[in-house]
Amino acid sequence: MHPPLAIAVRLLAIMRRPKTVPPRAGVAQLFKTFTSDLFIMNFQSSELTQQVAQTARDFAQQHIKPYVMEWDESQEFPVKVFKEMGKLGLMGVLVPEEYGGAGLSYFEYKTVIEEVSKVCGSIGLSLAAHNSLCTGHIMTFGNEEQKKKWLPKLATAEWIGAWGLTEANTGSDAGNMRCTAVKEGNDWIINGTKNWITHGKSGDLAVVICRTGEPRAKNNSTAFVIEMSNKGFSAGKKENKLGMRASETAEMIFDNCRIPDANRLGEVGDGFKQAMKVLDGGRISIASLALGIAKGAYEAALKYSQERYQFDQPISNFQGISFKLADMATEIMASELLILQACDLKERNMPMTKEAAMAKYYASEVSVRVANDAVQVFGGYGYTKDFPVEKHYRDAKLCTIGEGTSEIQKLVISREVLKN
Repeated sequence: MHPPLAIAVRLLAIMRRPKTVPPRAGVAQLFKTFTSDLFIMNFQSSELTQQVAQTARDFAQQHIKPYVMEWDESQEFPVKVFKEMGKLGLMGVLVPEEYGGAGLSYFEYKTVIEEVSKVCGSIGLSLAAHNSLCTGHIMTFGNEEQKKKWLPKLATAEWIGAWGLTEANTGSDAGNMRCTAVKEGNDWIINGTKNWITHGKSGDLAVVICRTGEPRAKNNSTAFVIEMSNKGFSAGKKENKLGMRASETAEMIFDNCRIPDANRLGEVGDGFKQAMKVLDGGRISIASLALGIAKGAYEAALKYSQERYQFDQPISNFQGISFKLADMATEIMASELLILQACDLKERNMPMTKEAAMAKYYASEVSVRVANDAVQVFGGYGYTKDFPVEKHYRDAKLCTIGEGTSEIQKLVISREVLKN
């Protein structure tokens, strides 16, 4: 039920009233802060969110679903599809309208990633990497001139974005990266490689974090925007992956790649700090990706269990199957609630490192479990490429690795918990 008009007006006034909230406040502290007046958590999707979901759903059904296995088998990165998504605003969901984006919230963004990933995790992954990592980094840390220069091209998918932090020998050990940037006059000379980079070959522009200080020294890295047409840049090996095969993952190589200081994002030495903040939002992306894959696998298993007959009845009648479906539905709902909490905090500009890590950790592990059980529900058919769950099964695993492994998420969560 909608609250009476008087309560609604009171709520709006309260939410607009400045509140003093401790800098590391979470949902619990927010609740204590607002309950003296009135605080209501509404889990009902807004009309706007529902409309955006329908747009993404229709696009996925029409432009992605018919080609999923074709792209998967050939490992084709379908650039044209992303150009079409750019026309709908799906490549700049969070970018303000003044820079050519859709200007929507994290709730709509979560929904877009989820709906696309139900159909194809590969396209969902690339959509997430472009929006939250590359575009999100420039949107958060770029100056006005940089935003005007690059955001309109990214938000419309005129350019495809990449984001480079990981290296072959420094996955989670980013402080020991070997890709360096050395100042020379008003330019920077970049040398080294970045590995496991989404769109590392076919992208047009990359935000790259390079070491500008001594290894493992404090504040030893800086973020730069590099147009991939720059002399000195080349693409290396394209990875042959278990899943997410239509999302390009490649090595980026820098050999005396010269860029102007105007391409530096923020202050020298702030690269790692910026990356950690970007990854907070990126974890919402991967959590939403995992949620979409889980929902896609669950919905396929639910439908199949009601259509597949054994012993003259649908297999959904048997507890061995119905209990799996119950577990799937419960864990999916729990994942979604964690993601919505992280989205809410992000929208309020509240600290959400712990909540984003929790959402990413839980949703990704649930995605693997749900996809595994979905294959089991399908039985032998689930092991074939004639049905969608084997692809969900292969795609889901990446969610427990990309943008911080499950083990790294536990590390982040435990550190946040122990601060209190």
